[in-house]
Amino acid sequence: MEISPDLIIFRQWGQVTLNATIVFTWVIMIFLTIGSWIVTRKLSAETKISRWQNILEILVTWIQDQIQAISHRESYQYLPFVGTLFLFIAVSNLLTIVPWYQAPTGSLSTTVALAVCVFIATPLFGIMEGGLKGYFRSYIKPTFFMLPFNIIGEISRTLALAVRLFGNIMSGSMIAGILLSVTPLFFPIIMQALGLLTGLVQAYIFAVLAMVYIASAMQVHKGKAIQESEH
Repeated sequence: MEISPDLIIFRQWGQVTLNATIVFTWVIMIFLTIGSWIVTRKLSAETKISRWQNILEILVTWIQDQIQAISHRESYQYLPFVGTLFLFIAVSNLLTIVPWYQAPTGSLSTTVALAVCVFIATPLFGIMEGGLKGYFRSYIKPTFFMLPFNIIGEISRTLALAVRLFGNIMSGSMIAGILLSVTPLFFPIIMQALGLLTGLVQAYIFAVLAMVYIASAMQVHKGKAIQESEH
């Protein structure tokens, strides 16, 4: 049993390796691309819609509601990014029921990459909201001496985001593998079902935390705008 899909190497050309993380990440991307095309190729505005469109609308509406509840603003601007994070992580974790499959989220390199995406997106949304100068001014509030602490805070929460997802997925896979080798069949099946539920919860938590970080970056400018309007 491998701790990380990074350690499962299919092919190697010198310093270049093709491991399970890369392979199954591309499998998920292709799966989501084809699935999205199949679901959306016959969208209808009529009263009678297909079962897949109905499921899609329920999912999109649910994600929109979560974004609006966190940010207190329209979700259209953040839906593509936050929705993609949730779908990628959720599908990655749910496919663990497929034999020989290894979840890319069980690799620290994948979770770090996802956390870096959030790390980059947070200031981008903040700059879009309040401008470049206004966003970076928030790093020196209330005093200039807070600059290093605010930078450390940004980096530490990015690392925490990556390690939290990696640790939960990796530990779940290890526990399921150990139980499968020492206990009867029915108990690992129960653990696998709980693992799927945990995978969905982790996808939800990651997406929610990403939206919380983005909303906090914009909240500074919102508060500033309110103060200026009062004056």
